[in-house]
Amino acid sequence: MSISFACSKSGTKALEQGDYYNAVLQAVDKLKKDVDNEKSLEVLPQAYAYASEELMADINNAKQANQQFRYERVLDGYSKLNNMHDLISRCVSCRREVSPRSYFKEAEEARELAAEERYTYANSMLEKGTIESGRDAFESFQILFDFAPNFKDVRTKMDEALDAGSYHVVVEQPKVNSRVYKISNEYFQDRIDEFLRENKRLNKFIRFYSPAEAKTVELRPDHVIRLDFVDFVVGETLVERSEKTVTSEDSVKTGTATIRGKSVDVYDKVTATLSQNRKIVNSKGILSMEIIDFQTDRILDKKEFPGEFTWVNEWASFNGDERALTEDELAMSKMKEELPPPPQQLFVEFCKPIYDQFTREVRRFYDRY
Repeated sequence: MSISFACSKSGTKALEQGDYYNAVLQAVDKLKKDVDNEKSLEVLPQAYAYASEELMADINNAKQANQQFRYERVLDGYSKLNNMHDLISRCVSCRREVSPRSYFKEAEEARELAAEERYTYANSMLEKGTIESGRDAFESFQILFDFAPNFKDVRTKMDEALDAGSYHVVVEQPKVNSRVYKISNEYFQDRIDEFLRENKRLNKFIRFYSPAEAKTVELRPDHVIRLDFVDFVVGETLVERSEKTVTSEDSVKTGTATIRGKSVDVYDKVTATLSQNRKIVNSKGILSMEIIDFQTDRILDKKEFPGEFTWVNEWASFNGDERALTEDELAMSKMKEELPPPPQQLFVEFCKPIYDQFTREVRRFYDRY
C-alpha cells in the first residue's frame, strides 16, 4: 500500500493510466517538496510531452468541429497548457527537465470567441421571454461570468435572466377585524414578514414580495399566497372543582392521654377536606392558505393549519389536619388562583404552531419550482 501511494503521488500511476495532464500536476507537486525524487523526475518530461500533444490535438479538433460552445473547449485546452507552464516555471528542479511553452495570447483569443458565442446564445434565450428560457439564459450567463467576468454587461444580464427565470410570489397577510387582537395579529404578520425577508429568494428561482413591494415595482406576479384566519377562539375558559376527604397513610400523634397516672402519646390517622380547583383557558384557531396562479386564478395549493394553546392553573384549599395531605396536595394548597395571560398573548401562543406549519408547507410546495 505504501509503494502504491508513493507512485501515485509521483504521477507514475496517472501516467500509466493515460491521464497525462494530472501526471504532470502530481509530478510537479512531488518535486516541489522533494527536488531529487527519481520517480517524478522520470515521469515529468514524458507526461508533459504526452499531455501537450493530447491537449493540442483536442484544441485542433474542437476548432474544426461544428459544435455549439466549441471555443469553450478550446479555451479549456489552452488554460491547461498555460497551467502546466506556470507550475513548471515556478519549480526549479522541474525546469531542469522540461522547457514549458505558454499559450497566453491564444487563450485570450479563445476566451473572447467563447464569450461571444456564449453571450449570443444566452441573449437569444433571454429574448424568448419564458421562465424556462430565462433559467437557461441565467445558467449560460453564469458560465460566461466564470471564465470572462468582465465581458460586456454580463453582470447586468445575469440579474435580468435571474428575474426572467424566477417565479414572483406576492404574500397577502391575514387580517383580523378585532381591535382587541390587533397587536397580536401584527406580531404574527411580523413573523411572516421576517420569514419572507430572510428567504426573499427561497431558492434561486423563487422571489417573495409583500403587497407593498409588489405595488412599488408595479409587479405582475406569477403566484399569490392568500392567508386568512377562518376561525379562532381566544380565552375559552373552563373551571373544574372537586372536593374530597383525605386520610393520612400512617397514624400520627393526635394528643396525649393519662394511663395509670402516666402521660402517653395517642396516635391515630387524621383527615381533612381537600377542595381542588383547575382553570383551563383554551385558545385555538385555523389559518387558511391558498396559493393561486395569478394569470389563470387557478388554485395550485390549499391548506388549513390548526393551532392551539392551553393555559392551566391549579390550586387547592383544605379544612382539617394538613398531615392528612400528601406532599403534592400540600404544595397545591399553597398555590393561589392566577389570572390567565392577556388575550393578545394567548393569540400569539396559538399562532406559533401555525407559523411553523405554514413555513414548512411553503418550502415543500416551492421545492418543485
